[in-house]
Amino acid sequence: MNYLHRIRRRRIRPDDIRDRPPVDVPLRRVHMFERKGEESVLRVGLKDNWLSDLYHKTLVVGWPTFIAVSVGLYLLANVLFALLYMLQPAGVETARPGNFRDFFFFSVQTLTTIGYGKLIPVSVYSNSIMTVESLTGILFNALVTGLGFARFSRPRARVLFSNVAVIGKQDGKVTFSVRLANKRRSTMLSADVEATFVHLVRTKEGKALRRYDSLKLIRQHTPVFALTFIAEHVLDETSPLYGATKASMIAGEAEIIITVTGLDNTTSQSVHASAAYGPENIVWNQRFVDIVGYTDDGYRVIDYRRFHETEMGEQPPSGVIFENPIEVAFQR
Repeated sequence: MNYLHRIRRRRIRPDDIRDRPPVDVPLRRVHMFERKGEESVLRVGLKDNWLSDLYHKTLVVGWPTFIAVSVGLYLLANVLFALLYMLQPAGVETARPGNFRDFFFFSVQTLTTIGYGKLIPVSVYSNSIMTVESLTGILFNALVTGLGFARFSRPRARVLFSNVAVIGKQDGKVTFSVRLANKRRSTMLSADVEATFVHLVRTKEGKALRRYDSLKLIRQHTPVFALTFIAEHVLDETSPLYGATKASMIAGEAEIIITVTGLDNTTSQSVHASAAYGPENIVWNQRFVDIVGYTDDGYRVIDYRRFHETEMGEQPPSGVIFENPIEVAFQR
């Protein structure tokens, strides 16, 4: 998918870019957090030189890719050095001339500094190649070990976000809510939760701008984030979401971004997590089901099996149909 996008980017000319979206094809949604393998915005005019950002790329690729590339480079290096040794067959003692396997395994022993003593370089040429390969092996082992450790030690927040956000009445007020949970048994200290409403607006000149409006949460900070947390925003007259409907959010390519930052109690490192909710991920006139209960022997239980479940909230008046349940709540 990324390869196809790269080809498409090369074909885009300045004359192909228009100010207004096309009316004859569906517009692709812009996601703040692009899904794996997808690209919602084609970036043209930037040089995508992967060598200039190699360290970052090795940290973000998946483990199967990282391991496969490491093993592939290791085998490729041994093959190349084996071919160099074969240019002088008599340069390696006891190696059979023309036998690639002998020279390949000698290269493996040299690259990893094993040196069993059966295969020995005896000429100036083979010793020169052996010197270069030994240095290559030291650098390769150091880089792969360092990158592997960096990937393992990278701090991550194990935060579980609800699959959907809900809008419904809470304590008599229309509230936007997202449920979060700490998936680790260790606690997150001094956790801060932020909510941002991202949407397109048109200026008086007709230009489209993407605005980032902060949503004031009822509780934005918790000294200890150990179990669950519900981020709640009241949709009153001061809220950027006041009067919003699903249709208006789709038209404005809107998303609500939730970010969590805090200090991991075990590693004493700053960690963060984030999630985005578009109109398709927001359910109206709903509330999260209660997941806290008790056992017969007095233990408190949190049932994470129902973490993402919602239930119907307060119903509209009988016989009245509104496009958006928010409108019902505002008119009461």
